[in-house]
Amino acid sequence: MAKPKTLGILTGGGDVPGLNPCIKAVVDRAVDDGCEIIGFRRGWAGPLNVNPDDPTEDWRWVMRLNKAVVRKIDRSGGTFLHTSRTRPSHVRPEDVPAFLKDVTFPPTEGSSKTVDCTSHVLRVLEHLHVEGLVAIGGDDTLSYAARLHQEGFPVVAIPKTMDNDVYGTDYCIGFSTAVTRSVDFITALRTPTGSHERIAVVELFGRNSGETSLFAAYLSHVDRAIIPEVPFDIQKLASMLVEDKHNNPSNYAVMTISEGAVLTGGEVIESGEADAYGHRKLGGVGQITGDLIKKVTGENIIYQQLGYLMRSGAPDSLDRMVALSFANLATDLISQGRSGRMVALRDGKYTHIPMNTIVSGIKRVDVDELYDRHEYRPKVANMLGKPMFLY
Repeated sequence: MAKPKTLGILTGGGDVPGLNPCIKAVVDRAVDDGCEIIGFRRGWAGPLNVNPDDPTEDWRWVMRLNKAVVRKIDRSGGTFLHTSRTRPSHVRPEDVPAFLKDVTFPPTEGSSKTVDCTSHVLRVLEHLHVEGLVAIGGDDTLSYAARLHQEGFPVVAIPKTMDNDVYGTDYCIGFSTAVTRSVDFITALRTPTGSHERIAVVELFGRNSGETSLFAAYLSHVDRAIIPEVPFDIQKLASMLVEDKHNNPSNYAVMTISEGAVLTGGEVIESGEADAYGHRKLGGVGQITGDLIKKVTGENIIYQQLGYLMRSGAPDSLDRMVALSFANLATDLISQGRSGRMVALRDGKYTHIPMNTIVSGIKRVDVDELYDRHEYRPKVANMLGKPMFLY
């Protein structure tokens, strides 16, 4: 692609600490390079809902960005542009914007329940004179960025997710802060757990990858850690935790569990309607596990679901550094006229990879290297030569 005169930027999926510093760094660099910047509000819902025939409504979905607008945003967490889990290629008929109700969109490939509004998104980008786009998100958000790239639109992707599960990069914005928050809360939870001599079950985010649970457990030195990659036997886990509790001079035990964890022979605990990416809401496996442990052992349980606390507040220094570095690398690619790339960290070094890599695999914990599947706890050995985050 040629160097764009007008650059778009958006954030999609779940918010994480570090998004605002990333947005600010992209805007600052792009302005210095002579670009105008358009921020789409609420992720992919932004370009989906812009009506080219009624520009008076643009303010709901579009923000003109400059250095003055973004000057203070890096001082807080979340995303200044807001976010959603919208997927323009998979829109239910009832969710198609009202002004598009008379437009016939093709059905989504492989689905009879949704329609593909990509043609409208491309029309909006042309209408706003956007010549390139920076998409910041997890594998779901970036999978649609890859779709736009396939359609010939210039896109550069920046990976973010607390679960750290975007395929192709060792690190995603938000992971360090999520682990830091988790370690802090787990450490604080030892006070009531020890005072009441109970077993604490701490449920963390992590749909398919157990890295958040694993690293939080490793750093806070909990007794056991359950991850989605390894189904667990409740009788075995309960027995281990009782032994851990009795071996503790303060007579308590602590375990972590990913929300996507599965009991042996069971299924992932989901609820509600599937979103545009086919995901139903996770949560509750910790409560079920705690109840079963109490039933098996008679021990009293403290169940704590950390949930959104993990993604709350400002980013830590590592996420700020990665956010700024990813932003600068992304704008380097844009200024060089390169598109269809995702910025990444591999083996501790900044790089960029083909955007289609995002949808070519699934990122999971390396169980053989980092987890003891028999003892249900982190197992970190052979440290020599491993990068800082052990991947």
